Amino acid sequence: MIDIFTTGGTIDKVYFDALSEFQIGPAAIPDMLRENNVHVAHRVTQLMRKDSLELDDADRETIRAAVAASDAAHILVTHGTDTMVVTGRVLAGIAGKTIVLTGAMQPASVRASDAEFNVGFALAAVQTLPPGVYVAMNGMIFDPATTTKDRAAGRFRSDGQGQ
Repeated sequence: MIDIFTTGGTIDKVYFDALSEFQIGPAAIPDMLRENNVHVAHRVTQLMRKDSLELDDADRETIRAAVAASDAAHILVTHGTDTMVVTGRVLAGIAGKTIVLTGAMQPASVRASDAEFNVGFALAAVQTLPPGVYVAMNGMIFDPATTTKDRAAGRFRSDGQGQ
């Protein structure tokens, strides 16, 4: 069983009308998994609907508490990319679980999104990596302790440049 916790972020952003800006909508992952014929045992829990720049320490503690309380050994967290590594660092030290954070640079609702690829990649990663905390983005695995988001390049970077 994989526990999937959603927090919002770009992956869940949608347009509500032609004149509005993107807003955080319902979690995109249930439809994404169904539409892509994913049958791995999972359950989805929406923890919050926030842009990651709006997450605070209390939100991160809520995420940590949910992950720690889960009876699953494999945890996937969808998260906004701007502060994903910060949350990953807060999740460090939860023993006996493989925890993978992923998100998207473009909303899942737009055609050119990286959301489906990142979620699929993260699902594979959470099932195959040893216990620990990881960021899975754009075909690379990162250690959140040594990773930053390079906003200008639209990618993540670390000392080891991912695995």
